[in-house]
Amino acid sequence: MSMIHKILIIDDSSVARMILKSCIPKDQGYEIHEASDGSIGVKKFKEENPDVTFMDVTMPVMNGIQALEAIKKIDNNAIVIMCTADVQMQSVNKAISSGALTFIKKPPSKEAVQEALLKAQSSLLI
Repeated sequence: MSMIHKILIIDDSSVARMILKSCIPKDQGYEIHEASDGSIGVKKFKEENPDVTFMDVTMPVMNGIQALEAIKKIDNNAIVIMCTADVQMQSVNKAISSGALTFIKKPPSKEAVQEALLKAQSSLLI
């Protein structure tokens, strides 16, 4: 059975990364990696091959949708959870059609992050 070990957080805001990290359960022994924009995130994804990636939608250099598409080219089964303050249906639909597993609203709550991780875990079991 596959379990989540490695988590990658891609967000241009260090505060947002810190908030998200604080919502991830500490007792699961997750190894957490971070990247500060989409293109660095894609490189980090290649290097680390994380089980789950949390990604901001709005970032400089390469936005979340572009980075999601690039990550899906590397690994079509990649589990990517998009994070955004802007939950317009248009961007949600674009991300889901580009292969995102699910969406969480910023700022994230512990409940939303844990729910997304549970969803990710169950999709790993397939």
